[in-house]
Amino acid sequence: MSITPLEKQQVSGSAVAVYEGLEKRGKVINFFKVLAYKPEILKTFLDFYQEVWREGKLPAVTKELAYLRTSILNGCAY
Repeated sequence: MSITPLEKQQVSGSAVAVYEGLEKRGKVINFFKVLAYKPEILKTFLDFYQEVWREGKLPAVTKELAYLRTSILNGCAY
């Protein structure tokens, strides 16, 4: 099964504002474009994602290594 990522012109409602916010920070990645099918899930995930990457006790490099290791263990090629 394949899910086509949604481009900005294909989204509506709250997802438009989310896309615009993401575009200010750079490119909107396909993962977020797929979550845009359910804008409420996209927003909730982005809130979570920002908290994970917020500066805290763990340095960003440690978070990135944990992210990569989890992807490898799960066979994620993304």
